[in-house]
Amino acid sequence: MRRKAILGVLGVVMALSGALAAPGGVPAAAPTNTVIAWNGFMLATFATANVPPPTSTRLGAMVQAAVFDAVNGIEPEYTYIHVAPAAPLDASRQAAAAGAAYTALVALFPSQKTTLDADLAASVAAMNEDGADSVAAGLAWGGAVAGQILLWRATDGFNAILPPYVPGTAPGDWVPTLGGSGPPKFRQLATTTPFALTSPSQFRPAGPPALSSARYATGFNEVKAMGSLTSTARTAFQAETANFWQLDTPIDMWDRVADSLAEAHHLNLVRVARLLAFLNIAEADAAIAVWDAKNQFNFWRPITAIAQADLDGNPDTTSDPTWLPLLVTPYFQEYPSGHSGVSGAAATVLASFFGNDAEFTISSNGLPGVTRSFTSFTDAVAQVADARVFAGFHFRFSCDDASQMGAQVAGYAESTLMRSLDD
Repeated sequence: MRRKAILGVLGVVMALSGALAAPGGVPAAAPTNTVIAWNGFMLATFATANVPPPTSTRLGAMVQAAVFDAVNGIEPEYTYIHVAPAAPLDASRQAAAAGAAYTALVALFPSQKTTLDADLAASVAAMNEDGADSVAAGLAWGGAVAGQILLWRATDGFNAILPPYVPGTAPGDWVPTLGGSGPPKFRQLATTTPFALTSPSQFRPAGPPALSSARYATGFNEVKAMGSLTSTARTAFQAETANFWQLDTPIDMWDRVADSLAEAHHLNLVRVARLLAFLNIAEADAAIAVWDAKNQFNFWRPITAIAQADLDGNPDTTSDPTWLPLLVTPYFQEYPSGHSGVSGAAATVLASFFGNDAEFTISSNGLPGVTRSFTSFTDAVAQVADARVFAGFHFRFSCDDASQMGAQVAGYAESTLMRSLDD
């Protein structure tokens, strides 16, 4: 794997070298941080492949772990994630970042190699200040690092064959919802080895409230009123909020925020690589932790709960068999919220780098031209929770518990990975 990675990247560079030098060849890309540029290429690759939001977090962590270990492996400043520093001292850090991201993405998405070849060509053409030998050494090192990261994660359990799903039959148990069939999706995340956590269950929450409790009734009645397809309580802005956070992936939205803040704060190559590695690893481990809890508690969705409220033993809930949510319910268990968990992790990482009260704007690929601006990461995570309730497929307690768990996941990752060698 390592030798193939090195030869693959060098082969592309050799094939492109003539085009880059010749008149009419690939033009140099606009000057930018190479790590940020390749994060954009990564997100575009995921979007082209239509990677589902839950599984995109694992892939993002793999790519960004490779980029960090490649960049940091040249004159190391931090402890490594998986690949020990062994790069030539004269290797280009820019080229190492490009070589690592390119190699990982081509291996994961071979059908997009032509596009990624062009991305690599533009990236190399922009490395005007690095000599040809330094660039070649950096590309080779980055490719080798990516090969080792891919080997490492090939045995993380994500592709394991799981035992058959056994549905529950008690009130509160998840049952299939409209828009799907068979067992709940993405069960394999629950048994995937995390990147930083000691186990998927390390920060498992206490679970949903008892069906007979006041907390459950409060969450039930809120989503019943605010998340209904025909709700008269929900405003147009709130309906747009539901769509805004649903029509893009969490990794895409939060990685773009990281890119924009990193550029605004003029972070150097190593710091951006570390930021994106922390961000994507926290997002991935939060998704793994969320699915561990989803499979542990196997909790029903509002569409089921509202139809079967006569069975929940709570005098403060009433059934409505005709109730439908604003948006189609995702086909997996309700508790805890995946988006809130991943967003809680992402916001925690970003707040640790830029302060909780940073000002930023988020866009959604599913609603071109629509943006949301915030003056704190806390406010953004709170809006994610609102969005899931307004969409009609989450109880608020599931969002609150998930965002807290995501923050715990991110805090643990930041306390254990990529520590400064000066410490």
